[in-house]
Amino acid sequence: MLKAQEGVQNAVVNFANASASVSYNPALAKETELKHVIQSIGYDLVIDETAEGELEQLRDREYIRLRNRTILAIILSLPLVIIGMFAMRLPYANYIMWLLATPVVFVLGRQFFIGAWKQARHASANMDTLVALSTGIAYLFSAFNTVYPQFWESRHMHADVYFEASAVVIAFILLGKTLEEKAKSSTSSAIKKLMGLQPKTVTVLQNNNNIEVPIAQVNINDIIVVKPGEKIAVDGLVTSGSSYVDESMISGEPVPVLKEQGARVFAGTINQKGSLQFKAEKVGGDTLLAQIIKTVQEAQGSKAPVQKLVDKIAGIFVPVVIVLAILSLVAWSLFGGANGFTHGLLAMITVLVIACPCALGLATPTAIMVGIGKGAENGILIKDAESLETAKKINAIVFDKTGTITEGHSEVTDMLWSKAVNIEELSKILYTIESKSEHPLADAIVKYLQAKGIGTVEINDFHSVTGRGVSGVYNNTTYTVEGYTAQSTISVSTEINERIALWQKEANTIVWFTNGKEILAAIAISDKIKANAVQAISQLQQMDIDTYMLTGDNEHTAAAIAAKAGIKHYKAGMLPSAKAAFIKELQLQGKTVAMAGDGINDSEALALADVGIAMGKGTDIAMDVAKMTLLSSDLGAIPKAIKLSHRTVNTIRQNLFWAFIYNLIGIPIAAGILYPFTGFLLSPMIAGAAMALSSVSVVSNSLRLKWIKL
Repeated sequence: MLKAQEGVQNAVVNFANASASVSYNPALAKETELKHVIQSIGYDLVIDETAEGELEQLRDREYIRLRNRTILAIILSLPLVIIGMFAMRLPYANYIMWLLATPVVFVLGRQFFIGAWKQARHASANMDTLVALSTGIAYLFSAFNTVYPQFWESRHMHADVYFEASAVVIAFILLGKTLEEKAKSSTSSAIKKLMGLQPKTVTVLQNNNNIEVPIAQVNINDIIVVKPGEKIAVDGLVTSGSSYVDESMISGEPVPVLKEQGARVFAGTINQKGSLQFKAEKVGGDTLLAQIIKTVQEAQGSKAPVQKLVDKIAGIFVPVVIVLAILSLVAWSLFGGANGFTHGLLAMITVLVIACPCALGLATPTAIMVGIGKGAENGILIKDAESLETAKKINAIVFDKTGTITEGHSEVTDMLWSKAVNIEELSKILYTIESKSEHPLADAIVKYLQAKGIGTVEINDFHSVTGRGVSGVYNNTTYTVEGYTAQSTISVSTEINERIALWQKEANTIVWFTNGKEILAAIAISDKIKANAVQAISQLQQMDIDTYMLTGDNEHTAAAIAAKAGIKHYKAGMLPSAKAAFIKELQLQGKTVAMAGDGINDSEALALADVGIAMGKGTDIAMDVAKMTLLSSDLGAIPKAIKLSHRTVNTIRQNLFWAFIYNLIGIPIAAGILYPFTGFLLSPMIAGAAMALSSVSVVSNSLRLKWIKL
């Protein structure tokens, strides 16, 4: 209905979390018009983003109403079943059953009739149509037989009534819906946990007074006071105090992190024993926690590729079932003998009751919701359902080196100057040039020289070439800082050459400082391999996934790091475009490629890979283009993500199998295919129970993902 409206470019509805994502042109389509359209087919639409809490209360009230209707329907249906099965000869039995069935069908089950009517007005049909048709026909047929039994008796046939069937079907379907809603609310527990991490109020320092204000009133640059044991409300920068903060709920790392002046703190994390004051930098929807919640919500609302096929089937499901039900009635009436019409009517009702489009509709989104929620709980932020489905197909994974396999915290381990140079002046030039660079290795050199108290000089024509190095002009001489290359034509002293060879054996990255003619200084920079990188890479290899390492670093350092990490295939001296080309090359070989990286220079390759995996401690652009983000930057989360993908896709397949097989077996049995061989004709009551349980079983199967161990 949304897609059919003028100005709507696309609309995606997720039945599992009752949400719609709509892309539209505001000049052609108005939100109020979209709301009216949705209301015209029996639903409602809440557009106001600030009404999240109100929406939750509305859902809770709706669930309580549904539960109460279900209990009342069961209470009224029980005596109906007893009379229908054991006390049919009770005086006025049919009238008593009529009296009991009426409120169940038309009061407690009115939602089905209202929904069916609204659908019919738009020449459409859904589950409400099936329920309304089946129970309505059973009720009207029974009422006719109660008032005018002579019609059948004059034809030497029984005037059977099915009041108990119409009421019990409604009761069972209401029970199924109640259990389904309860189970569906559990699928979004990950989101509720994340939302619960943000406190409702916060203490703000104003005029040297601590004032408690609602979190919505916190502004950027406010000074926030955090006491021991309190949750941090917004993202910010520590201005005073010292404490350890538990960031496990966001990063997945169990060890509390020391926060002192200048350190960043994030909303949702928990302060331990000390007190902190920090300046608010990101508030409201801009905080890391809010972004995580938004990403998880959008991912849970996205559709997996397999859902497209299911949607097509679901689109024609109800009309096909109605046709099959009518064919059942016609076939029984023509070939069923004396009681053919009665049996045919019963078969038609049962076919309408047992068919369950709900199980098909819930099979994929419930598994996706639980799977993505499970990932979020383990520090794996998955952007959409498609990437979760694709991850299981990964058979090649490409790693960046710095910040991905290694810690990314480079440190200068040694520096050797050429003889007969002015070290003091050149140190200032080197320090000034590197302080203008954004490269992580430059940061290591700056910190090293800063600790030695080196000052700055005036540098002209600073120039940076991504993947190459940086340069600047001082006193008409161009100085360059770049990565070591053995093919360089620049003059290198024997002493520096020997030292470089030694540094390379120790897996140091070599940077040299030149004036275009000779090497002025060689610098050894070390970056440790992450604690569990070796184990994670080994796990991936055991899963028959080829592992590769690409780095802009030199051949010797790349070889040493690859050997330590257990990676056989690596390439050194790779520019960003070369990394992207390598991804393409693997894809042309028919591989499903994942790329794990953390920097701006990885963003092209991350975007090109089938599944881009960004490190949570990396750059924002890398996280923007990647399909998954590891909040803790722990490579051990990659095998977990792939395992989660396998389990989620398997759950979707199980759900779809049971949803399809249930209908493929249930509908023919309901039509009476077994009757000629066994004399068995399925009761609409049993069909109602089976239909209710099919949806519940699909949701329950999805919920099993919550308890898997990754």
